[in-house]
Amino acid sequence: MGALPRRGEIWFAALPTEPHKVRPVVIVSLDGRNENPKAFTVLAIPLTTSPHHSAMRIPLGPGETGLRERSSLAADNITIVRKEDLLPARTPLRQLGELRLRDAARGVLRARGFPEGAVS
Repeated sequence: MGALPRRGEIWFAALPTEPHKVRPVVIVSLDGRNENPKAFTVLAIPLTTSPHHSAMRIPLGPGETGLRERSSLAADNITIVRKEDLLPARTPLRQLGELRLRDAARGVLRARGFPEGAVS
């Protein structure tokens, strides 16, 4: 693997739940972990184009991601991905900012059963 993944970047990976499908994922782990040579995985949230409206899905437009279609961060499906399994995008994509990453974190907490404001 050449470049190391950075927090907020969009990469592609085949996830354990869908090993034959490569999909975009947003790296959400901290860069300290991403850059650590002893950490072989990163935390990632898959992007989906399936319309599913819930508080655990964060809608993103093509202008935010650089992808062709509208998509959603599926915060209810946060997972780990081995760094060696990450594939860079063929064309330059956008990096999500801290506000969108906070939205994703709130979605992950909701998916785990924490009510809004329960964790500060």
